[in-house]
Amino acid sequence: MFSKSNLLATLVGTVVMFFLGYLIWGMATMDFFNEHSLNNVMKEVPNLGLIAVANLIAVFALSCLYSKWARGHHSIAQGFQFGAWIGIFVGIGMGLLQYGTANLMDLTGHIVEAVLDIIFYGIIGAVIAFVYLKTAAKE
Repeated sequence: MFSKSNLLATLVGTVVMFFLGYLIWGMATMDFFNEHSLNNVMKEVPNLGLIAVANLIAVFALSCLYSKWARGHHSIAQGFQFGAWIGIFVGIGMGLLQYGTANLMDLTGHIVEAVLDIIFYGIIGAVIAFVYLKTAAKE
């Protein structure tokens, strides 16, 4: 759990998740989601420190899960596949749950969010796998 590979994957993955998340949701798609939001629940000024801690915890959990899932065989493609499954869970599973229970976004917003989540978590999974590939003990 606290192997060199896991800790390095957590560190690198956290940095990528923080900045990639900002690029995707804080810049590239901000106007789109503003148009498809039904209620504005965003804070005027987000707490970047809490976002960083949340990313650290999330990537540590993803890295631990990836380690068990990969069973010592690491590849970037396999990491992307792992992350994409996480994105399916978050984007489609949790997204449909939110759409069914809350008035956050219209259906178009949730569909786009699901696609972005699959790609986003796929990239995070690929980054985690890349670090494991480069640092894991060779069999």
